[in-house]
Amino acid sequence: MRKMTKGMKGQSNHSLDSKGRLIIPSRLRDGLGSNFVLCKGMDKNIYAYPSDEWEKFSDKLNALPLSDKDARKFKRFFQGSACDCELDGNSRIVIPQALREWAGIDKEVVMVGNGAIAEIWNVERWNENNDFDEGDIDDISASMSDRYGV
Repeated sequence: MRKMTKGMKGQSNHSLDSKGRLIIPSRLRDGLGSNFVLCKGMDKNIYAYPSDEWEKFSDKLNALPLSDKDARKFKRFFQGSACDCELDGNSRIVIPQALREWAGIDKEVVMVGNGAIAEIWNVERWNENNDFDEGDIDDISASMSDRYGV
């Protein structure tokens, strides 16, 4: 059973060991629980879903019509890459080779709490995707306010 939180947050850098194992930091373990789901992320990263959040997301995916080609592709993207993870006694998981290849993860990673899910990133890709200057974040903020009231 995972501890209820208002969402995962923060970032930290970690290294995979020679067997592809990653230590999950305690602040993310609290949100993810000891069993969770990994899948491809939309930014060439990896998403880590707590089991209950994965069930909610999976239910939405399963409600998409099989008659819609884009819906089938969207479902396959996530469900086809999904795998169950369980923390070992040292709070580690093995990231499957296919997901490591998708995300370009070799050794160094950035783990990020992103609300209901966590993300695992290749360090270089993380830096490229999060290289904001003041003008960028001002524009993004205005857009989020206009579209979503944030």
